[in-house]
Amino acid sequence: MKPRPTVLRCTSAALAAACALVLGTLTPTASAAPTTSAADTPTVAAPVLTGPQLAASWAGPLSTRGRYVVDANGDRFKLKSGNWAGAQGTWQGSGDVRDPANHQARQMSNNIPLGLDRTPIARILADFHTMGLNSIRLPFANALVHDTTAVPDSAVAANPQLRGKTPLQVMDAVVAALTADGFAVILNNHTTSYRFCCGLDGNERWNSGQSTQQWIDDWVFLAKRYQDNKRVVGADLRNEVRRDTWNDANWGWGDDHDLNQALEDAGNRILQADPDLLIVMEGINWQGIPTDLTPHWRPMLTPVATLSNTLIRSDKLVYSAHFYGYTGPRHTGATGTGETHDPRYEELTPDQLAQAVDDEALFVTRTGQHFTAPVWISEFGAAGRGPADARERAWFDNFTDILVRNDTDFAIWPLVGWSDNTGTPQDNWAMVNYTADGTRLGVMDTGDWRAADWNKLIGAPARSGPVADGPRWNMLNLDHYDANLSAAMLAGPDWSYGNRKGNCPDTQRLAGLGRSDSRGLCTDAGRPAKGAGAWTTVTDERYVTHGDWASGYNKLQCPDNTFAVGYSVNRNAMSALLCAPAANALPLTGRNVWFDSGDNRPATGGSAASDWAPGYYKGQCADNEYLAGVAYTWKWNHGGVPDALLCRPLN
Repeated sequence: MKPRPTVLRCTSAALAAACALVLGTLTPTASAAPTTSAADTPTVAAPVLTGPQLAASWAGPLSTRGRYVVDANGDRFKLKSGNWAGAQGTWQGSGDVRDPANHQARQMSNNIPLGLDRTPIARILADFHTMGLNSIRLPFANALVHDTTAVPDSAVAANPQLRGKTPLQVMDAVVAALTADGFAVILNNHTTSYRFCCGLDGNERWNSGQSTQQWIDDWVFLAKRYQDNKRVVGADLRNEVRRDTWNDANWGWGDDHDLNQALEDAGNRILQADPDLLIVMEGINWQGIPTDLTPHWRPMLTPVATLSNTLIRSDKLVYSAHFYGYTGPRHTGATGTGETHDPRYEELTPDQLAQAVDDEALFVTRTGQHFTAPVWISEFGAAGRGPADARERAWFDNFTDILVRNDTDFAIWPLVGWSDNTGTPQDNWAMVNYTADGTRLGVMDTGDWRAADWNKLIGAPARSGPVADGPRWNMLNLDHYDANLSAAMLAGPDWSYGNRKGNCPDTQRLAGLGRSDSRGLCTDAGRPAKGAGAWTTVTDERYVTHGDWASGYNKLQCPDNTFAVGYSVNRNAMSALLCAPAANALPLTGRNVWFDSGDNRPATGGSAASDWAPGYYKGQCADNEYLAGVAYTWKWNHGGVPDALLCRPLN
């Protein structure tokens, strides 16, 4: 989502159909001359660190512990970020691409970060420090990865050292400068082509205008390109996935529109190339046709409550979401054609807004669930200069209050814009604007009403220092495909050929199974260390020892002193159990956990407050137990699905 759109005008039947689906994020109107007086707003007094001070304040790479991002020392690293846009493209999709009038806010980026034609990069970075930022979200287009054309000299007039470079080489230089100055950099795949996002622009999905494989290959290329720079900390996989003219993206259907699967596949491929990167996943930004008569809504992270993601590194997942006042839970943000009568976020009361933000995003930060992860609000913003919009201003104040109250990671949109030759910002959403001669007008200068809220946000009390590394629970989703989340097993041959299989991440063990839906739950609670030696695939009862614990049932049981780390199914019937050796001897007595007639899960711990197999019975060992066996039967129309678990104590 970007600045508030203009009214949509549709001049043909085909265009009218497309307009009805537009997401309301079209070209922003040009800003008017500032009318706010200097007395209205204090200058920003954010905590300012120089480059050396910022660099010394944290160590890469970053990872996660519960709801927090932490640095290499285990200390909280709150993402106080901004979006340095431009490399995703600014052309609006019609007219001569060489004419600035056809670019967002008449700002022709030449497909590199904005401002390099006007101000030396060192000055831009100094202004970022003045704003109190510690991290930069750097949007890019897939087109940039393949573009071999040098940018025009005029595009880097204030940075002549960048002359003759391609957009990718310019991004290299920008990344190097940012990270050398202490900033953490998160790369964001914003668009496929260089066309400005969003709406019906050909960039709706990760595989719009390109294959899923090409999208993943581009990410792997970039991961390898920057893998030696530990201040390049993250891969923000795709921006604002939304409906195209005819089809919605979905969350978990198993087809080529399945964002849940695509994000997980891409994230795991990236981590195989560079295991140090954070993987940032944004939910579906928009589904449905926005008319008062058709279903439509903004799912965001809501589906994560029952279908979360699991990576081969369970400490690398960050979720993200975007909020703008002119949009809403069921409002595209459009005016005119494509507008519905649903409320916008800026029309909600403060309590309603807080509830919506929690329902759509911040619930993910609740501790101890299968979905628990940091949430980064990686886009939000408002127009800070020009005629005051009372509702937008109130929304921005209320929204930043929510971020402060929840100690939430954030990234404002956008950081850099242009001012015209009169000093008027062309994009009054930008936090800092530069004229052609480099004169600055930013949130740190008088006259920008956002300064008080920005200062509140940057300087708010926040958790800092060491964050304890507590237990995790993660889903295995075998609904449609394998869930191969063990780096060790990915390096070897197929351990249960012809069956759908799930492997827990190498730091975790299997804790629970769903009945009839093939989902599982992994955990590292209690952390039993894996020992040396091969893992065992169990397909029969040869390891059933110490008595028949489920008489009349088929049983798959791990060998003594091993514990289950994976399983396979044929349709939904049990096929095999995968068992890893323990470093130390394990107790061999246990208890049966039957779940053929209802859920049988621990009352506490164990992701107890969330549902990882909705609509199906679930069996789960306690946090201080390991799963040693599974019982099932083909009798009584049970169909070979799991009926009971053998749970044994860890010590």
